[in-house]
Amino acid sequence: MEQFLYVSILFDLYGALLTDKQQECLRMQLFEDFSMSEIGDALGISRQAVYDNIHRGEKAMEEYERKLGLAARYQRERTRLQEVSKLVSSLETARNQEKVRRIQTLLAPWTKLEVNP
Repeated sequence: MEQFLYVSILFDLYGALLTDKQQECLRMQLFEDFSMSEIGDALGISRQAVYDNIHRGEKAMEEYERKLGLAARYQRERTRLQEVSKLVSSLETARNQEKVRRIQTLLAPWTKLEVNP
């Protein structure tokens, strides 16, 4: 599951840099849960071609990550925001409860998902 999540994050970050065929194969595998045979049937290519496109796409995205580090940066920022969220929670008092909850609401979208290669 961790590898699936990691590849999904890489696809979100770097998918547009892949070939159209690689994008389509990965999208169908990751987000539509198609098997390689189903992808091949849908795209009119062999199961081996599907495998090759997925494999090359994943390798390309891993290389982009190695060079650019966007997923690692994303994780570092998310970790820091989670720490901020915990600190803000610890400062909550009866007088500032509404403000603390508002801050937590604003931080929530950035503190939920973790990326681990």
